[in-house]
Amino acid sequence: MSFEELIETLKRIGLASNETKVYLKLLRIGSSKAGRISKETHINRTTTYDALKSLLEKGLVSYVIKSGNKWFEAVNPKRLLEILKEKEDDLQKILPEIQTIYKIPKEKHNVTLFYGNKGIKSVFQDMIKEGKSISVLDSEEQLVRHFPFYVDYFMKQIEKKKIKIRHILRDDPKVKEWFLKAPRKPTTTTKVKFVPLKYKTNSVIDIYGDKVAIIIWSEPPEAVIIKNKSVAEVFRNYFEILWNLQN
Repeated sequence: MSFEELIETLKRIGLASNETKVYLKLLRIGSSKAGRISKETHINRTTTYDALKSLLEKGLVSYVIKSGNKWFEAVNPKRLLEILKEKEDDLQKILPEIQTIYKIPKEKHNVTLFYGNKGIKSVFQDMIKEGKSISVLDSEEQLVRHFPFYVDYFMKQIEKKKIKIRHILRDDPKVKEWFLKAPRKPTTTTKVKFVPLKYKTNSVIDIYGDKVAIIIWSEPPEAVIIKNKSVAEVFRNYFEILWNLQN
């Protein structure tokens, strides 16, 4: 992992940019005075002291007095895990209240947008969580390209929860070969039909319960979940027409 990646990781868990640089420098050089830290990190002395003060408060840095001067040193990096645990404990304490607040607008919002690969995974997780039968108009080439491993996990979860799922896919030899392999091959809960190859799309439509998820394979991918019983029924009826037209 590069130095820049270390900094970004530490920033994601709550350290400011200057704090990460000072902390990593102390890990490397050991006990040191603020002046040397400032010089080697190219951070001015005042800002260095501010970063050291914050790191002291977080318990990531300690100091001793030698000849009237403060010598700082980094605490064992395992302290970072303790900080994360403390944050998790704090969040657990307030989570019930946050959940109560979340429920207030939940029924008022019928459309939720998602961006990037993590957002798309959230859409798949919602289908598993919902636990209702799923009707899918697929673009499997894109699905495999973006999620070569996760899609198998998704299908295994579908089987595990006995969620019925029907796919309508393009009649592409590569798609057929990919889809008909375990754990994706048709089973008692998974069925598939194919449409002519000329029908090409860069999207996926998933209909489940009173929801419709539309995934657009742009760069980055994006998706929308529409929660509306009437809309879901319209899409489901169109799916049934297409399903019954295929052999």
